[in-house]
Amino acid sequence: MASVSSELTLIFDMVTVLGSATIAGYVANRLGQPVLLGYLIGGIVVGPAGLHWVVDEEEVQVLAEVGVALLLFALGVEFSLKELLRMRKIALGGGTLQIFLTIMLGGALAYGTGWVSTIPKAIFLGSVLSLSSTAVVLKSLIERNEVQTVHGQIMLALLVVQDLSLGLMLAILPALTQPPEVLGQALLVAALKVLLFIIGALVTGKYVIPWLVRQLALSGSQEIFLLGILVICLGIALLSDRLGLGIAMGAFVAGLTISNVEYADHALDLVLPMRDVFATLFFASIGLLIDPLFLWQNAWIVAGLVAIAMVGKASLVASIVRLFGYPLKTALVVGLGVNQIGEFSFVLAGVARSQELFSSNLYNLALGTTAATLLITPFSLKLTPYLIQYLERLPQLNRWFNLNPEPYSFGLEENLRNHVVVVGYGRVGRTLVRMFYFQRYPILVIDNNEAVLQHLRERQIPYLFGDASSSLVLEKAQLSEAMAMAIALPDPVATRLTLNRALSIAPDLDITVRAHLKDEIESLYQLGAQEVVQPEFEAALEMGAHMLLQLGDSAYAVQQVVQRYRTGHYREILPERAEYWNLKELELAIEGLHHEWYNVTPDSLLAGVTLGAANIRRRTGATIMAIDRHKRFYQYPTGEIDLEAGDRLLVVGSPEEHQNFLKILRQ
Repeated sequence: MASVSSELTLIFDMVTVLGSATIAGYVANRLGQPVLLGYLIGGIVVGPAGLHWVVDEEEVQVLAEVGVALLLFALGVEFSLKELLRMRKIALGGGTLQIFLTIMLGGALAYGTGWVSTIPKAIFLGSVLSLSSTAVVLKSLIERNEVQTVHGQIMLALLVVQDLSLGLMLAILPALTQPPEVLGQALLVAALKVLLFIIGALVTGKYVIPWLVRQLALSGSQEIFLLGILVICLGIALLSDRLGLGIAMGAFVAGLTISNVEYADHALDLVLPMRDVFATLFFASIGLLIDPLFLWQNAWIVAGLVAIAMVGKASLVASIVRLFGYPLKTALVVGLGVNQIGEFSFVLAGVARSQELFSSNLYNLALGTTAATLLITPFSLKLTPYLIQYLERLPQLNRWFNLNPEPYSFGLEENLRNHVVVVGYGRVGRTLVRMFYFQRYPILVIDNNEAVLQHLRERQIPYLFGDASSSLVLEKAQLSEAMAMAIALPDPVATRLTLNRALSIAPDLDITVRAHLKDEIESLYQLGAQEVVQPEFEAALEMGAHMLLQLGDSAYAVQQVVQRYRTGHYREILPERAEYWNLKELELAIEGLHHEWYNVTPDSLLAGVTLGAANIRRRTGATIMAIDRHKRFYQYPTGEIDLEAGDRLLVVGSPEEHQNFLKILRQ
């Protein structure tokens, strides 16, 4: 650093931190780890605890503050008041209760054990624990296509309320450092500041910001529009910081003021790349502050704090979600999903240190614990379905936790026959029910969201309230007497489980399944679906059919083209063919399903028999998803392939179906 002039120090530091974060993030991504891990490690490597290339982290912290502002600004633009109001009970009631209880219980535990010496310090530490990571959880939900699931919606509702509370915390918590005789006055002044700022933001957001954004858009210059949006964002953030409310609250309010303007999507589209760059700088700057030697010397303490924080928070959140009437399985998934300490807790911890509420030792422990929980979260979210599935298979725990409660029904007749079962009453499910209803087919709907079922009661349409992937629910749906079944669930794992368990009850049932991603199509067919519909491909086919008709092709020719793509499982319009899919996609396809590998021995009756002739699905209910043969891997094998001695077979099915398969394999 000595060779770098003072004028270039900031540029050197920024390039060094971003370069290190890029390299470490790339390595983490290639190793299948969260890029957040790479950003933190990149900061550690070039920071004071590493190569000493960046020793004045305060300069980088200035740019990291911009990252925080842009993160919350983008969140404000994307914020949907309508969605929050739709989940208002669990969001406002459950979210507020979660924050309050976490602050009280976490602070009381810290104060009672002597970790902190004063009540203000305890409240500040409890506030740090109360926040979860919107960035990490949302990214994980998007990757797993679970944003529209019930547990995904609850997680996001709780996270939005937490993010909203950050501004209030930054405004009110520093007032706790005032002497007792003026504490009440300080809190009142802080509350008035928040109230006046919100009133001013509402007025400005209604009369000033929309006009200003329209003028920027009318300029016709994308550069001027972007600069104007950044000035609005950072200007309001700076104003809120001057009022003692923190940059984060101002940036979020700035996003809210723009969210209702017609150019909001365009503004967000321009800001997102800059947000990602500065957010990377923010996470890498946290790495600069982490001292690996200190964490190593206090490894057991950090591990204990991580365990207490994550288990305690998961238990608290799960209890609150269960209190609001959601099934225990949903409550456990939500609890295990938002049990980390969030990235904005770093901001609160920094404020606590600047107010001398956190000692250097406590600050480093809070920093290390928060970073560890953020890194664990993607893995815990991935393992949660397996944990739930394991608990379901343990009779004692299942009865104790009541993971599969007896489903209750409306209008379900004991002798219901020749009916159509629709699983999932979302946008797709509602359309299907409407079609079958007006065609006068008997219908049975399965869903676990009580809020959407009122319409069915009004129409006197029978339904089962429960988890469709539960064997108890499916058995009560009288599938053996049904004509057909449609699975339109938003959760890919629940979709596969429901399909697999439905066919184990009624092997001949005609089941149509909605696929969420192209990678799921072939695996759903292999699991036994009669028809798999992928909405994006279907939209393309309908658009193409309309255009071909307009171009003069005959209706018969167009129908033949569309039908060819459908009967070919969309393979001809896939970017890559199914046989070249990689193992990671296969792992995702069997996630949540009971699967085992089996060897075909020379004396097995399956050796030398084609997969079609073996008729494994019909005879056992199990499905062979892949064949490993002499270092060659066949995914989703077709009926023409011969089974050979030495083959390793990946089999999916229930425990009973696995036993049936073993009997055939060992004959």
